[in-house]
Amino acid sequence: MFRSLKARLATLILVAVVAVWGSATWLTYQEARHEIDELLDAHLAQSVSLLVAQAGDELEEFETDHADVGLPLSPAVAFQVWEHGTRLTLHSSDAPDVPLAHGEAGFSNQRIDGHAWRVFSAWDRERETLVHVGERVEARVSIAREMLAASLAPLLLAVPLLGLLTWLAVRQGMRPLDRIASAVAVRDAQSLDPLDTRGVPSELSALIERLNGLFSRVSESLEHERRFTADAAHELRTPLAAIRAQAQVALGAADEGERAAVLRKVVSACDRTARVVEQLLTLARLDASSAAAPGSVALRALAIEALAEAAPGALAHGVELSCEPGEDVHVPGHAGLLQILLRNLLDNAIRYTPAGGEVRVELTSARDGIVLSVADSGVGIPPGQRARVLERFYRIVGNRAEGSGLGLSIVARVAAVHGAVIDLGDGIGGKGTRVAVTFPRTPGKVTA
Repeated sequence: MFRSLKARLATLILVAVVAVWGSATWLTYQEARHEIDELLDAHLAQSVSLLVAQAGDELEEFETDHADVGLPLSPAVAFQVWEHGTRLTLHSSDAPDVPLAHGEAGFSNQRIDGHAWRVFSAWDRERETLVHVGERVEARVSIAREMLAASLAPLLLAVPLLGLLTWLAVRQGMRPLDRIASAVAVRDAQSLDPLDTRGVPSELSALIERLNGLFSRVSESLEHERRFTADAAHELRTPLAAIRAQAQVALGAADEGERAAVLRKVVSACDRTARVVEQLLTLARLDASSAAAPGSVALRALAIEALAEAAPGALAHGVELSCEPGEDVHVPGHAGLLQILLRNLLDNAIRYTPAGGEVRVELTSARDGIVLSVADSGVGIPPGQRARVLERFYRIVGNRAEGSGLGLSIVARVAAVHGAVIDLGDGIGGKGTRVAVTFPRTPGKVTA
């Protein structure tokens, strides 16, 4: 209905004030009606008492049956004096000719000639004279309405002023929101710095915090994209240059055998480049995948599946694969990401293990959590470089095995998504490398 928050607040406040004021006025009117009825009923009773007292002594002196006796009552008040309750001997000029009441003493409500009357009746001591004094009900209603009008008049006069003051108050109260809007409007499109929360009302602080959180996530996302672009450019530059050089050599080769050998090197370089591209894309997808809801993942079944997938490559390298026996364990996480983690661990272990070596997968339940480890009997990683091999594109100096330095960085990213801890140590028989990934226990989700 209202597109302006200020107009909406001002209108709601004004409606609430008018509603409360109107309700209070209506209650006041009802209470005033009650008080007026009690006051005028007492007046009626007093008037009847005066007429009863005078009727016994002076009734014989009246020579007419219809007298206009001046009483301090309004024109809407009438009285009747009935002898023995049957013969009208005296009444006011505005009283009807029919009895105001039916001979009963006390208060009664009557309707005569279309008018409602409030009547009080009383007998004298000898029960020879019956006096009725009545008042039209509309007179009482008129008095109450005049009081109601008097109460509503200030409201009608005050509503415009109240509306103006309410609008000014709302406008002043919304100044912090206007300041925030202005601060956002003048921001540079590239600026994702958090908004200043100093002096911000508590009602707006939650919104500002959510906006700052959004800015942080967007900034992180952009940083990931920039880093991915830089990583891709850095890593693809060398293999593409090698492919170009090999292709040029192949074009200049005179011997068919030499040309075939060079083309095989080109194909091998293309395979390595494709693998780098796949790993880079995997890194790019990790952040989006981590936002999905986790489930319960059976690690042993996942490990057996990954071993089956890696078996052809291990066979080609002459490396033996094995999985230590034990109970199945479950962790909360993303099956797709954990499969990527296992695939990269096995690929690295096979790649850096010489022929005749061994790669072993083990699952254990420890005090700290669930431990997934992949150990090999290869060349190993020097202790001083174990922390750095988790960085992107870092390769051990002097290592001749083909690789991009992305495998373990992918493992580290997947572990971070799952809140897991990576530990690098010695491999099988004190040789090679053992990569242990410890997943935390989550109550109700992790079982062993």
